Amino acid sequence: MQRRQFIQTTGALALTLGLPQRLRASQGLDFGGTRIDIVSDGYLELPPDFAVPEGHEQELRELIARYGLSEELYEPPCNLVLLRDGSRTVLFDVGAGPDFMATAGHMADAMDALGVAPEDVTHLVVTHAHPDHIWGMLDDFDDPLLPNAEVMIGRTEFDYWMDPDTIDSIGALRQSFAVGAQRRLSVIEDRVQLFEDGAEILPGIQAVASFGHTPGHMAFELRAGGQGLMIVGDALANPHLAFERPHWPGSMDQLPDVAAATRARLLDRITADDLLIAGFHFPDGGIGRAERRAEDRYVFTAGV
Repeated sequence: MQRRQFIQTTGALALTLGLPQRLRASQGLDFGGTRIDIVSDGYLELPPDFAVPEGHEQELRELIARYGLSEELYEPPCNLVLLRDGSRTVLFDVGAGPDFMATAGHMADAMDALGVAPEDVTHLVVTHAHPDHIWGMLDDFDDPLLPNAEVMIGRTEFDYWMDPDTIDSIGALRQSFAVGAQRRLSVIEDRVQLFEDGAEILPGIQAVASFGHTPGHMAFELRAGGQGLMIVGDALANPHLAFERPHWPGSMDQLPDVAAATRARLLDRITADDLLIAGFHFPDGGIGRAERRAEDRYVFTAGV
């Protein structure tokens, strides 16, 4: 499957039924007295070369072999971060909903298994407005799925997707992304709180500009009880290529050169401060650590 075919056939994929039970599990940890759960929204189906720059086919084959990946289909998980501290229930991104891929959009099942109802969520924090991160924002009646949640999103990201010119400037392959984002953000606009880079959006949660994958993408650094955790969204979009070759421009990124610089900067900060990482598309529960192996080369290890 080529990149163009992937974008054009996501609607057809949404007609496929079923989701393996194993993808509905969650992984939790105590984080300085705060409960953090990684909640599965399912997974995506992508061609294995989707994020690899042209001309690097040999390196791709080496990565596929080293990480035991399929040469036919890449199936990255979709991990949502749920934080509960007794007074707040904070969800980072809201998943794909029913309109993107049939293999994703299953967050409600995982939340139900944790005993968390949509009305329990007090804050929805958005890393960026791509379909697998926010298309689950509305229910079947186009009402907010999380009726009591304040929605927090970076000002640059919000302004970009709400700009009427974005639909014409984003390119044909991503026009549906822009239409979908604008429709959903318009519905919840009156409950949106915008913020800038470096803002403490909630106690112990700092916004970290990680532009490039989208023009206003945000990561979030959490601090509690002497521990640190970076929620990276799609700034680090996979556990292999993004770590081993952070400086490569990726085709999934809207601003490839900016995204490459962001990856290098984030990985330097994460390793220097010995932060845990929560990745939206990371395997084995979505949480792990980065280790610097050489100049501009890193490795991801799952687990705490």
